[in-house]
Amino acid sequence: MSVKTTEEAKKCLDSLKENIKKVIIGNEYTIDMVITTMLAGGHVLLEDTPGTGKTTLAKTVAMSIDGDFSRIQFTPDLLPADITGLNIYSQKEDAFTFVEGPIMTNVLLADEINRATPRTQSALLEAMQEGQVTVDGVSRSLGEPFIVIATQNPIETAGTFPLPEAQLDRFTMQLSMGFPTPEDEAKMLTRFEESDPLSDIKPVLSKEDIADMKAMSCKVKISEELVKYIVDIVQATRKNQAILIGASPRAALSLQNVAKAHALSEGRDYVTPEDIKGLAIPVLTHRMLFHSATDYEGKVQIVRSMLEQIKVPGEELK
Repeated sequence: MSVKTTEEAKKCLDSLKENIKKVIIGNEYTIDMVITTMLAGGHVLLEDTPGTGKTTLAKTVAMSIDGDFSRIQFTPDLLPADITGLNIYSQKEDAFTFVEGPIMTNVLLADEINRATPRTQSALLEAMQEGQVTVDGVSRSLGEPFIVIATQNPIETAGTFPLPEAQLDRFTMQLSMGFPTPEDEAKMLTRFEESDPLSDIKPVLSKEDIADMKAMSCKVKISEELVKYIVDIVQATRKNQAILIGASPRAALSLQNVAKAHALSEGRDYVTPEDIKGLAIPVLTHRMLFHSATDYEGKVQIVRSMLEQIKVPGEELK
């Protein structure tokens, strides 16, 4: 199937969301944001406690688009070559042969990414930014689409290596699945009572469909007023007294890209102010250093307060 119109794109993305919901109970916002990030060509950092469905979500996304899935358990002894692959000498052929690493996939789950050393964490940087890996001077392109869904545990800090700012800036969004409501948890227990619903998941889209919609999202229109609105938001992060280091130009570009992708998922070929304002917190908050706020919720409150002080195009400040 070839996706050519915004209406077709919305229909396809709605079917993708519904397919994922066959396995993931609740968490509609997180599902929407992961799909939006994938359309924008970005990557997601999921910070949550164990057992909340992060791995299941990543697997379900990959299966729903008929994509390849790889999972890497990040540990202190993990090496960069364990991620990217390496050249191995074959005596039989008298030549080096490249053995692909798990990064050569469509959906990569980087589980507990902050348990690996900074050297190993940095093995993801080129892939996340440029869509390729370079081993022994030879660059190899990754699959399309390619999305890293990385997880980290916010409560166990012993034996971890906090992600440096350069690494955090590569993640388009930071999200949290959180604990389910009592009703959703009861539904989950019922759904998993006799079998794993993940085993029954069938693809509803192809990788080519995602590539088509990714190209379409790039063509979504954004007015000069809204470009200025994005700039105003990013500039405000650099002037806020509670923020030590504000958002980077890469953050501004990410905000524009996800706003376009979100507009497409809503069946529109243009960006609205609500697209931008609604996505600013998950796109910007994790990229900045704050003077006093240490927990994520505290940082979110600062950013939310800042957003309320910025004039939204077409609206008057209250």
